[in-house]
Amino acid sequence: MSESSRTHPAEDTDTKEARLENPSGVLHLFQHESVPILIDAILTLPPGREFNKTELAEHAGVTRQTVSNYIDLLLETDVVEEVPNTSPRRYRVAKSDVVKELFELNSALNAAGE
Repeated sequence: MSESSRTHPAEDTDTKEARLENPSGVLHLFQHESVPILIDAILTLPPGREFNKTELAEHAGVTRQTVSNYIDLLLETDVVEEVPNTSPRRYRVAKSDVVKELFELNSALNAAGE
């Protein structure tokens, strides 16, 4: 079979299903329904603001359990970082490339919607 007569890869597999089974990048974060809500809330916090799980839950309008379910993912992806030596554990927006890009994307989308 020649290269030109091959079928399109999407015809061989369900591309959407394959992406959902092996998410990367934005899909890795946004595959969970509540994570975009948490990120949106995080992006509206004042710079340097520390918070605990309950405070983030109240700010985002979700339950504390929701924050508990996803805080490790937010830590793993450098969206938030732990504040050292705090009890109960406190967090803040991470100073990372991921957060920088999220702020830039958020700004661009807000500007496009005006």
